[in-house]
Amino acid sequence: MSRLDFRLEATAPGSRARAARFRTAHNEVLTPTFMPVGTHASVRSQRREDLLGCGAQVLLANTYHLLLRPGVEIFQKFGGIHGFMNWPRSVLTDSGGFQIFSLPNSRSMREDGAEFRSYVDNTTIVLSPERSIATQKVIGSDIMMVLDQCVPSTVERSIAREAMELTHRWAQRSLDARGDSPQALFGIVQGACYEDLRIESARAITRIPFDGYAIGGLAVGESIQQRDECTAIVTEHLPQDRPRYLMGVGTTRDLLEAVHRGVDMFDCILPTSLAQQGVVFTSIGRRSLKRGAYRDMEGPLDPACDCYTCKTYSLAYLHHLGRTWETQGWQLLGLHNIHFYMQLMRTMREHILAGTWLEYYRSQRDVLDARDNYGNLAAKPVRPTRAERLALAMKRGRYEVVVHDGVGRIRDTQSGETMHSVNEPAAEARSLYVEQSRLVERLQDDDPHPLVVWDVGLGSGANAMAAIHAVEGMAAGSHRRRLVLVSFENDLDSLRLALRHPLWFRYLRHAAPHALLEKNQWLSVSGLIDWLLLPGDFAARKYDAPAPDVIYFDPFSFRTDSDLWTLASFRELAEICRHKHTELFTYTYSTQVRAAMLAAGFHVAKGRATGPKAETTIGLSALAAATTGHELLGAEWLARWSRSDAQAPLGVTDGDDAWRAAVLEHPQFR
Repeated sequence: MSRLDFRLEATAPGSRARAARFRTAHNEVLTPTFMPVGTHASVRSQRREDLLGCGAQVLLANTYHLLLRPGVEIFQKFGGIHGFMNWPRSVLTDSGGFQIFSLPNSRSMREDGAEFRSYVDNTTIVLSPERSIATQKVIGSDIMMVLDQCVPSTVERSIAREAMELTHRWAQRSLDARGDSPQALFGIVQGACYEDLRIESARAITRIPFDGYAIGGLAVGESIQQRDECTAIVTEHLPQDRPRYLMGVGTTRDLLEAVHRGVDMFDCILPTSLAQQGVVFTSIGRRSLKRGAYRDMEGPLDPACDCYTCKTYSLAYLHHLGRTWETQGWQLLGLHNIHFYMQLMRTMREHILAGTWLEYYRSQRDVLDARDNYGNLAAKPVRPTRAERLALAMKRGRYEVVVHDGVGRIRDTQSGETMHSVNEPAAEARSLYVEQSRLVERLQDDDPHPLVVWDVGLGSGANAMAAIHAVEGMAAGSHRRRLVLVSFENDLDSLRLALRHPLWFRYLRHAAPHALLEKNQWLSVSGLIDWLLLPGDFAARKYDAPAPDVIYFDPFSFRTDSDLWTLASFRELAEICRHKHTELFTYTYSTQVRAAMLAAGFHVAKGRATGPKAETTIGLSALAAATTGHELLGAEWLARWSRSDAQAPLGVTDGDDAWRAAVLEHPQFR
């Protein structure tokens, strides 16, 4: 039985976004909600009255810092944190795990707890799960957090597993230490950026009867894409009847993306810490008040905002306060940022309840992430430096090159997604698509019909070139069957950009991609490889191509290429493949994507692992399912899907419930 009386009110169609409410000892909390960070029992630069006025429902304080100063005896004297700071609403206390993680040179981790030196008096302190909970009980927070071991999100797998397993043991000890206290207690899911570890951690933590569940260990080194993927993986395995809390994240767009993936609660220091740097969040993107363009600019920070700062002061005055280092400027910008965050959460809740979430989500993703390129920003043209010219060469359209260990990848600057973000692109393409599809073996057949391979999401050409290199590496005389490779892409800037940098995209050192861009076709000298390009929208162009035997399905994720991952899209694809032995290979193993494929008529099997993913996905036409030996999803997956809150395929429309029966009654589960 939860101590919070959590009630789920709505889940947005086509999304995991949720609106809910729960009650603490001090107030009712409506979600999604953002918790301003009051580490030392104070939100920096902000008055209590302003926090109440902007609608803050929960404040976050930190056990580690409050244990050191003012100390538990002060909270005992004042009857807890509410009386001490005169705060009438809820308080959540973090356990201190992240702060201990932030002191790598002055702490040690043991089974019994974390040992560290106090920054107040340099004494040695051991913070065990039991002491953390005892301290939080004296502080008197409404919601306590278990003590966990946080590690960098990109840490080695063995270290991530050790920290995760220690977190699980500490979680049970924390619950035992809570006893019969009326305070709620949240468990924390760890596992760095390893998909299988995150799933394992979520399953282990949710077996313990906590009042809510948090996602920890993010915003500590991973990319935005990894963070979003990790959040989606974890929420898929958390129960529907408990609140979900993403710890320490993030920007307004981070919040939007996490709500879309099923998160209810957030905290982050950014609204006040960035305000100190002169940065504000607005309905038209971020603004940096340090820019000289605002020196004489009239009007408010945000014309759509009704906070005290926007109603009272001009951009020019706020710019002036920043240039003169007046602390009032920090206070006023922080007030606006917190007000903006609170209003954003209320607006998201309204759209979830109204059933208009997807439209709102799509309209706000780029707006919230925009940076201030408005105002009087005219400047005299200057000759760019070498560094500036190199930076320009690394970008084209919405894409940029990122280089790691001498290997180039293409990043979508609008969504933050990186193509083949974890593994080396050519190696992943070879393993996940070329080898899994048995391309070389198929081309050794004497079949007079060409083998048609669809490359959905050409991107920077990694999958297509992996296929071409594999075929050109076949022994002389063994290539008997003609290959027709059809690539689909609606934005060729990514390939054009990659071709500028052959040093980092070695697999493109070939005449084929250049000819493809020039003529939309490349034919090998032998005539046995015919590479075609169908630029434009895949939804329309797929009908211009011969029906495929193999599909390399590798567009960006549903966050960026949402239309390609919908039930309607997979239904159209299944109809095209109905009369062929078609196999589809894709990098995801999302429950929603698999449900969409099943409901569309594909059989669905487990694909090989890649990077941190424990498995990927293979879709099979009915004819292919009858003749191939792939391991189909079985009753265990169906049972997990039935318990999941991510059952509905993406893009399901109101009134269309046929997909549910199509999954439950699918022939592969009989």
